[in-house]
Amino acid sequence: MTKFLHTMIRVSDPDATVAFFKLFGVEETRRFSSEQGRFTLIFLAAPGQDGVAEVELTHNWDPEDYADGRNFGHLAYRVEDIYATCQALLDAGVTINRPPRDGHMAFVRSPDGISIELLQDGSLPPAEPWASMPNTGVW
Repeated sequence: MTKFLHTMIRVSDPDATVAFFKLFGVEETRRFSSEQGRFTLIFLAAPGQDGVAEVELTHNWDPEDYADGRNFGHLAYRVEDIYATCQALLDAGVTINRPPRDGHMAFVRSPDGISIELLQDGSLPPAEPWASMPNTGVW
């Protein structure tokens, strides 16, 4: 079973963006910062929808120009078996931009170039050919 998780957008001013969403009732549900990765993730949801159809705000600490729609990040879906899902996509001719080497996460692109994150609920043990497969593009 596939479950929609979230849509990600990159933001330059997280406080202003959170305040904007609050204006129409969308609230912050959780926040995570990575010193090493130099980013903060802020998840937002409408009341009663925590963990369902969320918006992920990604704030990269180093300034970046988000021209040409670069601020839209990805859609995320939880899948039942990430290896089987990626194999079915590969068999259909889809490029796996970030293979599920860790048994947990992969990225592919739609025919229109929209980044799609696939997440396993938990992690499967690393398995070939995925464990040694390199990234093949921007994800």
